[in-house]
Amino acid sequence: MKGKFIKVLLLFCFTICFIAAAGTVINISEDSKHTMEVVSEKTLIPGGQSIGIKMDVKGVLVVGLEEIETIDKIVSPGAEAGIQIGDTIISIDGKDVNYADEVSSLVGTSNKKLKVEILRKDESFTTEITPAKDYASGQYKLGIWVKEKIAGIGTLTYYDPDKNIYGSLGHGIYERKTRHLLDVREGYLLKTSVNSVIEGIDGKPGEIRGIFYQQDSPIGNVYKNSVNGVFSYGNVDNVINIEETPLVAASKNQIKTGKAYILSTLHEDDVEKFEIEITKVNKYNKVNSKDLEIKVTDKKLLEYSGGIVQGMSGSPIIQEGKIVGAVTHVLVNDPTRGYGIFIENMLNASKG
Repeated sequence: MKGKFIKVLLLFCFTICFIAAAGTVINISEDSKHTMEVVSEKTLIPGGQSIGIKMDVKGVLVVGLEEIETIDKIVSPGAEAGIQIGDTIISIDGKDVNYADEVSSLVGTSNKKLKVEILRKDESFTTEITPAKDYASGQYKLGIWVKEKIAGIGTLTYYDPDKNIYGSLGHGIYERKTRHLLDVREGYLLKTSVNSVIEGIDGKPGEIRGIFYQQDSPIGNVYKNSVNGVFSYGNVDNVINIEETPLVAASKNQIKTGKAYILSTLHEDDVEKFEIEITKVNKYNKVNSKDLEIKVTDKKLLEYSGGIVQGMSGSPIIQEGKIVGAVTHVLVNDPTRGYGIFIENMLNASKG
């Protein structure tokens, strides 16, 4: 059965955003070259809704290794073949695998040596692995645990009605241990209802918890998982309720330190406005998803959640009537502070 864990043996929290389009303006860049920078002015529909993301990765993800007790010794075929947690198995003996039960069927009932294609940190290689016969069950096993699906909760950043695209999270979805950006095979954006929030404290980030619903009718189909966000084409048969007025997307040169606010959901499906302060604008930043440094100043948010919590990633940041970015990270030792990404970087990343 597809979707189950098989013994041949992420919780990610994310956020979502919305966008739209308009004319063109010309700005003078601030670098020493004094070059002319043409900025396409887009009007965006801001998000703030809590959403669920389900993704099937390309291949199957190795999430564990185990030892097999045979009739005369204990072995670990996967580890001995050089397989590591976080690797993605692309094919076995030349046959593509995308589901855990496909791995089980290809192992079969013999100890035939298998050629396994592995993807590790954007590099692929082939190794050989010989299944071992488990003494207790009599089954042949590879000594690895594999998984083909990941799921989590985040926040919607924007909707682009011209392109029918949802933008979310402001960062990518990674394999938890190796921090490898996962390659999406197919994925879905789902409506979510928040049922609880665990408060963040120094040294331990809080977390939004919720439930997915209408899973048989997703609001969008994920087409890209990138370092600057997760992007989905909208499903016209099940749109998300968007009531916000379209706003212009700011260029990074229009953003300044000072007061701003975010849109996020901390109870059921109610989008709320929370005050923050942009404390630093890193216009020449080279670190993904850390273009803005922010501080929560809203008393209600501080009392309720302690500040930024997991699941708020993607919450749109709005300043002076423009969408300037999205929340991406929280400082583990200070949940009142975090980072955000420029909205223009998300827009650039949304291109297929």
